[in-house]
Amino acid sequence: MNDHDQKLLLDTAKRSIAYGLTENIALPLDADDFDSALQQYRASFVTLHLNENLRGCIGTLEAYQPLIIDVAQNAFSAAFKDPRFSAVRQKELSQLHYHISILTPPSALAITSEADLIDQLRPNIDGIIIQEGMKRGTFLPSVWEQLPDKKSFLTQLKLKAGFSPSYWSDNITVERYEVESFSS
Repeated sequence: MNDHDQKLLLDTAKRSIAYGLTENIALPLDADDFDSALQQYRASFVTLHLNENLRGCIGTLEAYQPLIIDVAQNAFSAAFKDPRFSAVRQKELSQLHYHISILTPPSALAITSEADLIDQLRPNIDGIIIQEGMKRGTFLPSVWEQLPDKKSFLTQLKLKAGFSPSYWSDNITVERYEVESFSS
């Protein structure tokens, strides 16, 4: 992603939240109005911070729509639909910091045990998806900044997915992805 496209995606995220404040929907866009790189089907996450605290984070793990639209919708959802937070208010808009992560397609990890998974984790590189049945959770690679220890990272991810910290099963599936990230 070149600098121009990064700035355009950040601007789109900001505009989508501003639009959502008055219209209660994400900024409507036509992907054909943008460069081919932004028309590609890519998965993204938009993370919002206010005063260095998380204010919202929503994204997609699998690409199903043009990147420019994915970012606009995820920005709106991070601001207004993240169940952990109240909706962003007008007075917060100018203080928000935006972080966009564009994901590579996830790839399955062949693991034989929890210890094997821990050995395969690559801090500050891997985003991880853990799943069994209807329980599923992910951490973006940026979470390594708060949880640099592999075991702690996995324990917190299991909790996020709805498992107990000590839970392990041969039916758990794990996928890894990387991200290209930028912020303002």
